Amino acid sequence: MRLLQRIALALFAIVATLPNAGAQGVKLGAATYFLAPKDSDAGMPAAPLRTEAMLKRAAPTNQWYSTLVFNPKPEVIYAQPLTFQATRAGFEMALPSKEVVPTERRDVEIRYPHRDSIVIAPVAFEPGQAKLAGAGDWSVQISMANGADDFRATIAHGSPFAYFRLSRGDVRLRLPAPADRIAAEADPRALALRLKGKTYALFGPTGVRWEQTSPTEWVGHLPADGRYLSAAALPDDQPATLALFTAHAYAFIEDTRVDWHYDRAASQVETTFKAITQTMEGPPQTPLLGLYPHQWYGNASVQGRLGPAFDSVRGSIRLLAASDFKTVAPYTGFVPYWPGVTASPRLDQLRDVMKIDVRNARRMMLEEGKGPYWQGKGLQRIVELMNVVEQQGDLATRDELLKKLEGRVEDWFSGDSAKTYFVYDKAIGAVAGYPSEFFFAEQINDHHFTYGYWIRAIAEIALRDPAWAAKQKWGGMVDLLVADIATAGRGRADFPFLRNFDPYEGHSWASGVGLGHEGNNQESSSEAVNAWAGLILWGEVTGDAALRDLGVYLYTSEIQGIQNYWFDIHHIVFAPEYKNVEVSQLFGGAYKHNTWWTDEPRQIKGINLLPITTDSLYLGRDPAYVKRNLDALKSEMDTYAARGVHPSNPPPADIWQDIFAEYRALADPAAALAQWDRWGSFELGDTRTHALHWMLALQDMGTPDLDVLADTPLYSVFRTADGRKTYLAYNAGSAPITVRFSDGKVLTVAPHVLGRSN
Repeated sequence: MRLLQRIALALFAIVATLPNAGAQGVKLGAATYFLAPKDSDAGMPAAPLRTEAMLKRAAPTNQWYSTLVFNPKPEVIYAQPLTFQATRAGFEMALPSKEVVPTERRDVEIRYPHRDSIVIAPVAFEPGQAKLAGAGDWSVQISMANGADDFRATIAHGSPFAYFRLSRGDVRLRLPAPADRIAAEADPRALALRLKGKTYALFGPTGVRWEQTSPTEWVGHLPADGRYLSAAALPDDQPATLALFTAHAYAFIEDTRVDWHYDRAASQVETTFKAITQTMEGPPQTPLLGLYPHQWYGNASVQGRLGPAFDSVRGSIRLLAASDFKTVAPYTGFVPYWPGVTASPRLDQLRDVMKIDVRNARRMMLEEGKGPYWQGKGLQRIVELMNVVEQQGDLATRDELLKKLEGRVEDWFSGDSAKTYFVYDKAIGAVAGYPSEFFFAEQINDHHFTYGYWIRAIAEIALRDPAWAAKQKWGGMVDLLVADIATAGRGRADFPFLRNFDPYEGHSWASGVGLGHEGNNQESSSEAVNAWAGLILWGEVTGDAALRDLGVYLYTSEIQGIQNYWFDIHHIVFAPEYKNVEVSQLFGGAYKHNTWWTDEPRQIKGINLLPITTDSLYLGRDPAYVKRNLDALKSEMDTYAARGVHPSNPPPADIWQDIFAEYRALADPAAALAQWDRWGSFELGDTRTHALHWMLALQDMGTPDLDVLADTPLYSVFRTADGRKTYLAYNAGSAPITVRFSDGKVLTVAPHVLGRSN
């Protein structure tokens, strides 16, 4: 989730905007943001390694290829199934293999490192500095121009090909070891090689002549009218596979686009992936697209059309000969808060913890850290407390908490403080909050995690006080934070397209500058979900249907990514050697059971659960998995204890016990209540009030029934063990709505009301 300073400094120094004591303020409604940091605060990084055309657009940070725009010696790019690295010697390409790496935690990490690469380079000139020359939704163009001479590569997620163009001369291929040429008679345009147990092929234009100049070097003599080639890794060395690749080798991917549609009536998201190609020679042909597990598993529209497959760090990537394909996933909904609990033997206990939490609310709003991440967590923490207080009928205390929340937001948004404020950097196209923590400004880290808390919290404030949240007052600043993490427009100068989200891999990335030899990373997948839920709620509250639909797409897609790559609920992704129940850190080329700050097992597990809120019901999709995941804690803690780890500042013996109880309640509320300790520790984005109310509400309503959908964005359905269902729907509009559930239930909900029916 958050990169440690010692790791960052060991990799490279970020060139940052110099601090400016006279930072210029810009009014946005009642709020103020600045165009440069104040005093000695660090600025955001420069992103100079872009072509002139790309410099006119906001820098694409937090992507799988973002290392290109920041690092003169860019890190490995994990496109899957292939890996690439731009070097002064040329453009490296490799097909990685699985490595099982034992750790000091006495488990293993799974890695697919960039190794034994082939190097493709022009003969007539030396490659220049790699620069980002173009960016599609899941493809990039990389220029390695040297003066007037250009050497350009196009790569794409899932593609087994890389596509090259040269301004002049021939092309050289350097190998890490001698290789055998295979199928030389199949097609004179193709150079197919068996290299260290893997198969590669290069495809030149008609008239190309392949010459072996040494045991580890080949030269492709290109015709004057055909300065291009494609290079591919093949999943096997069968003649039929080489013939398949040859047939599609000349459909060069030029651009890629993802489009989404939220079908409200069916409560599902349809996503269309389309590659725009240019046929370099021969009859028009489609490209070969590699589909990830979340794209092919259970997708009836591609069954029977899939070809050979690659093993990868994301599981099996299966080839589809097509320019486009679609996926459909259910949107399972959520409501902003749950109704009050009226009949429980623990009501007195709930009242007691409410009094304690309300009394400590101001302190708990910022209990650790001073920057925007911890403040965002604190805001949402008190919002969740406010929700319970309100639904339990104490409206006067609700109003007190609301006033405290609004005051704290105003303190940050007003720009009056020398320490807590926001900066918009026009040069890179990003907003950073200060004081910077976890390299939030210096490396553009964790923006979706951080701003997700703010957006979700302020959306719930707006449910109660829409005038305060109007654009001409404080809502305009929320829109700016939304734009920072979720601008849907492409090619804009102010913000990049979907800063944190990777449309093809189906999940987000946390590192802004792409540090690390294992590629970009994301730790707290649950905090990403929280961000997209915030977009949905803010869109509904403000009447912005396009933003709401974008939020539904991101929320639904992120959950699909989590279920596959963090939890592997279908058992089709994790390597058999990986014995942990879940992944806690996902990298471009690896997955691990660890955190950035500790290897203590409870925090490793909990970071992909928190914050537990009403949008966390996806965690209960498989009750058996919930129990298995939690039951694994005992053996993990036993292993940790056997290692004899003695941190200087040990965490509480029951750290985050509230998070684990809430998580268990999604499968078994009674067992959750039995394990929860009223006076035990609690996570600093949670309260005892919220935890107890959560469990009591689930004990009353039942566990999530995610198979029942509804034709409104804000809804939830629960089912008890005896089959009784509870239906919830929230109406953020100004007129009554009739909600139709997929099992036939109909519920009419008045404006600004949480409707409930059994």
